[in-house]
Amino acid sequence: MRNSLTLLAASMTLATPAMAENLAVVGSWSGLPLHKQYEAPFWGETLPAASGGDITIELTTHNQMGLGLGDIYPLLGQGVYDVAMTVADYAVADAPELEGLDVPLIALSADEARAMVDAARPMVADIYRDRFNSHVLAIAPYPPQVVFCNADIAGLDDLQGLKVRASGRMTAKLLEALGAEGVNVSFSEVPGALQKGVVDCAVTGAGSGYSAGWWEVSTHLMPLPLGGWDPVVTAMNLDKWNSLSSETQDLIQAQVTAEFEGPAWASAQNALVNDIACLTGNGDCPAGDARSMALVEASDADFEKARGILVSEVLPEWAERAGGDWAERWNASVGQVVGVTIN
Repeated sequence: MRNSLTLLAASMTLATPAMAENLAVVGSWSGLPLHKQYEAPFWGETLPAASGGDITIELTTHNQMGLGLGDIYPLLGQGVYDVAMTVADYAVADAPELEGLDVPLIALSADEARAMVDAARPMVADIYRDRFNSHVLAIAPYPPQVVFCNADIAGLDDLQGLKVRASGRMTAKLLEALGAEGVNVSFSEVPGALQKGVVDCAVTGAGSGYSAGWWEVSTHLMPLPLGGWDPVVTAMNLDKWNSLSSETQDLIQAQVTAEFEGPAWASAQNALVNDIACLTGNGDCPAGDARSMALVEASDADFEKARGILVSEVLPEWAERAGGDWAERWNASVGQVVGVTIN
């Protein structure tokens, strides 16, 4: 009888479905393509379906919640929500070593950018674990961060003396070294700042600028990636991650990698080409009506000048600010992939 009861209990345990997990997820900018095309479908539909309904999602975005950009990952670490994703550069005030993930002018194609991100991933994982009590699930790209100007420019030298909104701290340092004045303006405030002359130019992704209507308040587009690729890090609160079964962890990671991160990277290069066409009218625009911004092609001399300043001034300054062995780790990982050494 006792054996029968034991077998009955065991069979009931096996028949019991896995405990459902409800995840509070905070996405990146709600109006931009990364969220609309990849984040929202993945968290809202793909992952719950792959789990057979065992994982449910409460999805919002940081701008819908009115979060301060620098608060997103610290609040994640405190367990205010379970998963968050936004631009890594928003967290560099708390983690200056994180600037090494998004270095301007290093990667000129999506394949190069992904190789750089993959090389940096172990460092990024350590930073999020130690600084934000979080487990990194994915690093996805915004398109290259290019230059929108409400000023008549013909090349990089014309940025001298102009007020330019940078997309991150390292970009701001590069712009200042080029003779421009780096100005801190949030993404949502840029159109008004360009219109009122608070800034002359601003750096963001071409697709982001198109979606946000920057073409209405700027006239010239220079597609030199002065702002890098603005990688968006998706991370889960580490306590929440550790509370999950290994099977649930494996499911989430496999789905994030295959159904979110991979597709976002696969579309990144074509997105840049299409976004430039949409902004300038040079080519077909699959996203809607093409605009008529003037396309300013940076010369080889422009690129070499900016790259030289990056290597000789900006990266060494970052290494000093980050401290510790971060420059050594960067040289041994990202530096080897991109052929740059911080001295």
